Amino acid sequence: MTQFEPITTPEARPAGRIRQQNRKRIMDAATREFARHGFRGTSMSAIAQRAGLPKANLHYYFSNKLNLYMEVLRRILELWDQAFGSLSVEDDPASALAGYIRARMEFSRRHPLVSKVFAMEIISGCECLSSYYNQDYRVWFRQRTAVLEDWIRAGKMAPVEPLQLVFLIWSSTKFYADFSEHIRLVTDQGRMTRHDFDQATDGLIQLILRGCGLTPPARPTISSC
Repeated sequence: MTQFEPITTPEARPAGRIRQQNRKRIMDAATREFARHGFRGTSMSAIAQRAGLPKANLHYYFSNKLNLYMEVLRRILELWDQAFGSLSVEDDPASALAGYIRARMEFSRRHPLVSKVFAMEIISGCECLSSYYNQDYRVWFRQRTAVLEDWIRAGKMAPVEPLQLVFLIWSSTKFYADFSEHIRLVTDQGRMTRHDFDQATDGLIQLILRGCGLTPPARPTISSC
């Protein structure tokens, strides 16, 4: 279940904590409504009802539905871009790509509803996000794929098509969030557990990295949550 964690500080006053809690409730409720009904099919009244707050409270934190919707999308884009932007030509390709795949899969595990909101935005024509993918973003994206090209030229990995590799990672990791019900029906099992996600992540890393001529690194030791 997707839940946005409020930002807290030791010196936060009670009123500040209340605002943070209300904002979190609104974001969680909005994510559920947008994931189910999309931007056009969701109303501020429905979000307020799900959040258990008066509609006026929503407008106190977000002036309109579009601002609230964009805030939900902004969170996923920042996290995705941060993980992709951390790739460096000095990195070991196997470790870097495995880490990126793990980061994407972990987001799918933790925030499946946010991922579904993004998927519905793309399916509907990317109307609200069109301005995000401007020339600056495209330049930044080409700089990221250039890291893969540098690895290939240096003989650190097989000569695969960088753009298709990125698209493969995006689509395969996002599948586990957007099509969770499909997975459940096909496998005849309930909700995927942390162990299921770990196994799926290891499998993707094996398939993708070996296709790049790389030896997958061992799974890092992480605390359960």
